[in-house]
Amino acid sequence: MSVSSTKINSGLQFLTVPQPGAKTVTALVLVGTGSKYESASQSGVSHFLEHLFFKGTKKYPSPMALSVALDAVGGEYNAFTSKEYTGYYMKVPAEKADLALTLVSEMLLASKFELNEVEKEKGVIVEEINMYEDNPMMYVEDVFESCLYGDTPAGRDTAGSKDTVNALTRQQIVDYFNAQYLPGNTVVCLTGKVSPALAKQAQKRFAEYARKNGQQQFQEKAVVLVNQSKPAVIVKFKQTDQAHILLGVHGLPYGHADEMAAKLLAVILGGSMSSRLFHEIREKRGLAYYVRTNAESYTDSGYIATQAGIRVNALPETIEVILVEYAKMAKTLVPATELRRVKDMIKGRVTLQLEASDDLGEWYSRQAVMLLTQARTGTSGRGKLYSPEEFFKRLEAVTVVQIRNIAKKIFTTEKLNLAVIGPYKNSAEIEAKLHF
Repeated sequence: MSVSSTKINSGLQFLTVPQPGAKTVTALVLVGTGSKYESASQSGVSHFLEHLFFKGTKKYPSPMALSVALDAVGGEYNAFTSKEYTGYYMKVPAEKADLALTLVSEMLLASKFELNEVEKEKGVIVEEINMYEDNPMMYVEDVFESCLYGDTPAGRDTAGSKDTVNALTRQQIVDYFNAQYLPGNTVVCLTGKVSPALAKQAQKRFAEYARKNGQQQFQEKAVVLVNQSKPAVIVKFKQTDQAHILLGVHGLPYGHADEMAAKLLAVILGGSMSSRLFHEIREKRGLAYYVRTNAESYTDSGYIATQAGIRVNALPETIEVILVEYAKMAKTLVPATELRRVKDMIKGRVTLQLEASDDLGEWYSRQAVMLLTQARTGTSGRGKLYSPEEFFKRLEAVTVVQIRNIAKKIFTTEKLNLAVIGPYKNSAEIEAKLHF
């Protein structure tokens, strides 16, 4: 699978990834800004801006006009905001690709950000915040990151708070757009049935954006500093029938030499129904319905954490089981047969995932934006895009000794963090359980 990367004018990066036999095209725009780039008073502005791209443009002047045009293409479209990047995309039948490019570029170049739409959207976003807070399975992830990073941009919710969202003005949003949405911080990616003519057409559609100069100074994200010396706990009281927990440790940033070993470590612990923690917590003890462990990597920080929805009286036992399995990883080598099985599973999952043009677009675009951020901020990283084939080579190179060494490094008592949502009020009693 070949990827072509082209930069035009002031640095707008175009990626094209043709897929032989594909019948769809995905056009994805990814910008290297997110909630980590916001001040406390701006909290939620990146996510708010993402919503406003769908609220009308010069050519499609109302939300209905734009949504009718989007729906008429007959494909899928959506947007997302994370801590470090914001994106939106359209996936369409290949014969609709030119219209998709017109719509995606129009949203970026000519969104109106009308005052009445800004005010209406505040209510929509507040309800989105309410939805997440009413769903502890999702909300516990935000609580965990606030435990890790505290009251900093890295620790605040991506959507902001109800207060900050309601306080945002149209001018703040427009100023943020002008400062952050710059060609040198943007990747446009085409995947699927992509011809040279379509790639040239995409560059033409985004030519005006490529010539854009920053009207304000770019607002760089705050440096994430980790100075944890003892376990940390946040307990959110909620009268629920099931408790939700996330227990983990600070890990490795994106592009770290041992990042792949950390990912394998997480999958061995809780990445499948045959993983160690799934077996110990659900199959062996019946304490939970879902159990999973994930390795998250940002450009300057990371973590490994286990999440589970458990019986409310099973919190002490679940914490103990997770910590026992963490300690085993630091003390003993993973059997070669287990490592082989997990590597094969990851390769299979990635292969299936990347059959879809939208997933393939995100695979390359996310890498490109993260690399742009690391180059700009001077944080260390691998410095190049990896194809799936190169990813598999890195995966195969990881040894059981590397995995044990990473576990020994990160699984220490002082690095433990725990987020809990459920009918609990005594956080000190819970914190006393956090030790190896």
